Amino acid sequence: MRIAVAFAAALLLAGCGLQPLYSGGAGGTVAQALAGVEVAPIPGRGGWLVQNALKDRVTAVRDGAPLYRLVVELDDNIEGFGVRRDDAITRERRTLRARYRLTEAGSGAVLLDATAGSDVGIDVVRSEYATIAAENTALERLAQEVADQILARIALYAKRAQ
Repeated sequence: MRIAVAFAAALLLAGCGLQPLYSGGAGGTVAQALAGVEVAPIPGRGGWLVQNALKDRVTAVRDGAPLYRLVVELDDNIEGFGVRRDDAITRERRTLRARYRLTEAGSGAVLLDATAGSDVGIDVVRSEYATIAAENTALERLAQEVADQILARIALYAKRAQ
């Protein structure tokens, strides 16, 4: 019974025009486009984290010069918003926003100009060490999430441009 339902669902989805984004594996158009991306240096600790997350996802063995260059500008902000009667902050929100541009390496033509971002709440506790550790962990998670958003958008661009 389950096999019949799965087969019927597969037939229905096949007719709707949906296609896997990463079809073709490492030889597919999206994987080849991502392998041709050079990530420009991004200043700051958050930039270093985002740059490494991006490089971890686009690295592949490729001969020759990169096809594309990715330039990312970050805005990292921590804002206190939970305030007690004694004016002590009890909650913070860390926001990481990125404006990124994908350009053609040869001509410098801008192919994609977009933004990505996310935020996370942080509890401020009495231990300053614990609060700083929570802020750093939040930045690490935000960097991964922003990198994922950027690469998903580049992958969609590559799929549509094929």
